[in-house]
Amino acid sequence: MKPTSRNLSVLAVALAAAGLGITALSVRSQPANKAPAPARAALTVTTVQPQPAQWTQTLAANGNVAAWQETIVGAELGGVALSQVLVNVGDTVKRGQPLARLVDDTVRADVAQAQAALAEAQAALAEARANAERARALQQSGALSAQQISQYLTGEQTAAARVQAARAQLDAQQLRLRKTQVLAPDDGVVSARSAAVGSVAQPGLELFRLIRQGRLEWRAEVPATELPKVRPGQAVTLVTPAGTRVPGQVRQVAPTIDAQTRNALVYVDLRPAPGSDVRAGMFASGELALSRRAVLTLPAAAVLLREGFSTVMVVGPDSKVTQLKVEAGQRQGERVEVRGLKPDARVVDRGAAFLADGDTVQVVDAPPAAAAAASRQAAAGREAQGVDAKAAR
Repeated sequence: MKPTSRNLSVLAVALAAAGLGITALSVRSQPANKAPAPARAALTVTTVQPQPAQWTQTLAANGNVAAWQETIVGAELGGVALSQVLVNVGDTVKRGQPLARLVDDTVRADVAQAQAALAEAQAALAEARANAERARALQQSGALSAQQISQYLTGEQTAAARVQAARAQLDAQQLRLRKTQVLAPDDGVVSARSAAVGSVAQPGLELFRLIRQGRLEWRAEVPATELPKVRPGQAVTLVTPAGTRVPGQVRQVAPTIDAQTRNALVYVDLRPAPGSDVRAGMFASGELALSRRAVLTLPAAAVLLREGFSTVMVVGPDSKVTQLKVEAGQRQGERVEVRGLKPDARVVDRGAAFLADGDTVQVVDAPPAAAAAASRQAAAGREAQGVDAKAAR
């Protein structure tokens, strides 16, 4: 039997009623108030707190290394050829040490001639004194006239004057003989040499250039605005292009400021170790230690650079992180000075780069090695503070 349209309508109404019943049953079976799921931690992290420390405020500068004083050494005797050159560039010499020798044959002959002239004058003086003594003895007897007695006495004085002249001439020739040796005027290091065997020396002509006492100085260029902070005696650390750190000390500050650069020169005495790569004429950078001050420091890994700002991730009581902008200052080793942070803040130590503002984290204890390192750093900070306190007292 074929279904009629009436039967089909009845069947459709029955199916719809059954569907409504199933829907109502499922709605009644669900709980009325479903609790929200807890927030899931984004990352497991360790935290650190800012550590107080006493750091030295430094001033960075650049400048040239130069000789403290450079002496030009030449021959004082002219027209004589060089027979020996005894030192080379880089040699360390002592005061009075021979650097070169001149041909001295002619000068030695002049010395010998002066010695002979002196001996002759001394013999004449001896004869004149003998005559003068006889004249004095016979002066009261009348055996000699007054004129003869005067001649003998004058002859004695003339002979004595000739001895003095001959002795002075000998001293001059002996001085010329000593000048045939070019001597170091002071302790130092030979920085240049133009002397060559066979060349004729001229008075005032440079033969050697000497760095007096081997002392080098760093001429740091410091802006005029920072100049009032610089004082003689402040410690300086110079860093050569090879990375060697050379200690130094401010000796003096230039009394004038360059009108073009608005910088002033600060003269720093350097104390390079033997064999150091610091050389006169090199360009180097360095830091001047100005004063010590109290700072808060964090590990460098905890300070991020985002959108041009230094930021840290601070964990709140609800385990949510907050991105906080801070001002980063000096850096020493693996720690960075931070400003704008509370001393009791809990800062994400590692993994902060993977977090966003508002993330929930799970805080765990730091590994033993990291905890020991943090303890050593804190102890070092306290020790530095103690040293500063003793120095202040």
